[in-house]
Amino acid sequence: MSVLKDLFLQEIKRRLLDECIPRARKCLQLLSDDDIWFRPNENSNSMGNLVLHLNGNVRQWLMSTLGGQSDRRERQAEFDAVGGYSKAELLTCLDDLERDIRPVLDNITESDLARVWHVQGFEETGIAILVHITEHFSYHAGQMTWFVKAHKNVDTGYYAGQNLDAK
Repeated sequence: MSVLKDLFLQEIKRRLLDECIPRARKCLQLLSDDDIWFRPNENSNSMGNLVLHLNGNVRQWLMSTLGGQSDRRERQAEFDAVGGYSKAELLTCLDDLERDIRPVLDNITESDLARVWHVQGFEETGIAILVHITEHFSYHAGQMTWFVKAHKNVDTGYYAGQNLDAK
């Protein structure tokens, strides 16, 4: 087993499973069903759209590509939705995504990381796929955080109890 492969996958798991998904979950918990589907204008996405989009993206890029599952993604539907899912259903969506990510990441091999895969019209290595889903999820989790802070004037508490000024 490669030490670098193990370290890389450990970091991907930490960022996705210990940071990104819990942050998206926390943001949803701080909002009402109406807040979740609020769009400031037609060129913006709601929090609900972002959850559907992240679910579709990770399932297509990770589960379908590296995990060998069928690709049933309907990307435009992720953005077209204007409701139809409650907060509880979206939280379950994140819970299911977290549960489904783990076994795929646990079974990735070195050859999977080096191999070039075809996904969403792109040719990407396994490493590039994992970097993509991680940075993409983080980007949208940041948008969710901004929305919650701007509209609810609350501290999300992501770093509660940590001394961020420590040297």
